[in-house]
Amino acid sequence: MPPFLLPSPSRLPKKETNFRNNPFIFDASFLQNETSIPQQFMWPEDEKPHLDLPLPQLRVPPIDLNDFLTGDSLAVCNAAQLVDAACREHGFFQVVNHGIDQRLINEAHKIMDLFFGMPLLEKQKAQRKVGEYCGYASSFTNRFSSKLPWKETLSVRYSADPLSSNLVQDYFLKVMGEDFSYLGRVCQEYCEAMSKLSLSIMELLGMSLGIGQSYFRDFYEENDSIMRLNYYPPCQKPDQTLGTGPHCDPTSLTILHQDNVGGLEVFVDEKWHSIAPCSEAFVVNIGDTFMALSNGLYKSCLHRAVVNNHTPRKSLAFFLSPRMDKVVCPPKPLVEDVDKQRRYPDFTWSTFLEFTQKHYRADKNTLDAFSNWLKNGRK
Repeated sequence: MPPFLLPSPSRLPKKETNFRNNPFIFDASFLQNETSIPQQFMWPEDEKPHLDLPLPQLRVPPIDLNDFLTGDSLAVCNAAQLVDAACREHGFFQVVNHGIDQRLINEAHKIMDLFFGMPLLEKQKAQRKVGEYCGYASSFTNRFSSKLPWKETLSVRYSADPLSSNLVQDYFLKVMGEDFSYLGRVCQEYCEAMSKLSLSIMELLGMSLGIGQSYFRDFYEENDSIMRLNYYPPCQKPDQTLGTGPHCDPTSLTILHQDNVGGLEVFVDEKWHSIAPCSEAFVVNIGDTFMALSNGLYKSCLHRAVVNNHTPRKSLAFFLSPRMDKVVCPPKPLVEDVDKQRRYPDFTWSTFLEFTQKHYRADKNTLDAFSNWLKNGRK
């Protein structure tokens, strides 16, 4: 056995799905220096990145959120038009003048350095369990056995329900211990800021779809969301692997803050485009759940992350989702807008989340596969 692949604890149930039988753990401190990478991390030829070819930049409109929130009629109209065009085409835009304290963003990036710089055994205190979506994941080796992503993640659940007001902070204390209380406080504060920001963006999406500012804001008021810290270590063979494979986010809305390394790519018009990082902006993209809520009018677009051979890349992702029991059903005006045809069946976020964690690896067809699964009696 190569020294850079360590045996994982035996935590899997005896009956495993065909992608939960990988007996290894991704240890970035070793792997980032290896000149050859394990087969599990090599992607098929048709999915490998072509790093020698410069990609075109995706036109991602920057939306001045402060101008929109002032209520100025011209600013509201301009922002709604820009967002509507982007979301119908590919689902990606940026928000600037968003009101999030830069010091909070900087602290969140610092705790990523702190957490992912720890020894593997320390990080494994928060090891994600099979079938769950929170915790530490070293390349998802406990879920998949091929096409593994070149990354580590730490995911935590956030709830805007007043009865769960300290859910994030409590998670760190319970799982990691008192020494990690500061990480918990920063993540809790960051999640609260992202939840507030996401509701403002939902007002904008309501205006752009012509159903008013309050509809989607009210729908997500008590959101049950996910914060994820992403760490992509250097790879000596970056043209053989991917930091994150091609997929559409199953959640409703993703608010992403990148560092200055770059690596986010979006598939539009049958080719990959890059999105340049900007420290003053958040990249926002539509997820599958909101695509269903908009009756397919707004697009959840295929995207991926590439790695490089010299610099780690980090990003902060907040995945907005509705309350677990909230029924995802498009408002009537959006059904009428597409000839009164429903594109997707009703569902709850908890059911969709279960599907992605236990039955299906997210890709470009996740929402269609989920819809068929529901129509076929969850078989």
